[in-house]
Amino acid sequence: MTAQRIDGNALSHQLRAQVAADTAVLKAQGLTPGLAVVLVGDNPASQVYVRNKVKACQDAGLHSVLEKYEATMSEADLLARVESLNNDPQIHGILVQLPLPAHIDAQKVIEAINPAKDVDGFHIASAGALMTGMPGFWPCTPYGCMKMLESIGYNLSGKHAVVIGRSNIVGKPMALMLLQQNATVTICHSATTDLKAHTLQADVIVAAVGKRNVLTADMVKPGAVVLDVGMNRNDEGKLCGDVDFEGVSQVASFITPVPGGVGPMTITMLLVNTLESAKRALSAQL
Repeated sequence: MTAQRIDGNALSHQLRAQVAADTAVLKAQGLTPGLAVVLVGDNPASQVYVRNKVKACQDAGLHSVLEKYEATMSEADLLARVESLNNDPQIHGILVQLPLPAHIDAQKVIEAINPAKDVDGFHIASAGALMTGMPGFWPCTPYGCMKMLESIGYNLSGKHAVVIGRSNIVGKPMALMLLQQNATVTICHSATTDLKAHTLQADVIVAAVGKRNVLTADMVKPGAVVLDVGMNRNDEGKLCGDVDFEGVSQVASFITPVPGGVGPMTITMLLVNTLESAKRALSAQL
């Protein structure tokens, strides 16, 4: 068996085209969805991520604002800036790029964002909404994973899903989203004693720990669906995920590549969330 690739680039293009079409409809009604991206410091990776996010917004017709600040910016000044964006009717989504400089409490900044504009889905209110099944914003990376499963017509009901990783950004929300679709979910992490015993039972595996080759072919049952959220570098410096792609591809039925898999979907779902926020703002006005 050779796994079919779930092409994140192709799916992203489809979804972004729909975002652009929906944005055009909103614009015709006098409302342009707006995203503010705040970058503090000069982290090279963050600068690339931010640039890609802003470009994606512009390509889809959204209004985007990029605010760059020195690493010496105080926490109080950043919180004040967030509050100003909370009150800006032209901004429907606020994204403060992480990581922040060490002297700034990232959680405090995230909690300062109006939950109605929390398009990253990191606010405690967003986490609570996801847990209880209430309307809110889903974190973009696991949301993108769910769209990838949807794109292959995969029915999660009754399936066993194993999530490797328990971060607040991917692992935990991923497990909750799978649970909402009636999957039986196991969360594995650094203290799991026999990872292979769990993954061999899985119909779906999501690897999200940031560690190369955490999942190898002997750990995957034939026909499983494997989503690779990892972003690492191999010995040659090439981008790779958490999954041994070549080996697992010979066992799985579907697999996401790195690059070109989950990565493009993360930014796409940010646009989807920003558009949704704008739609909610328009409904509130009517």
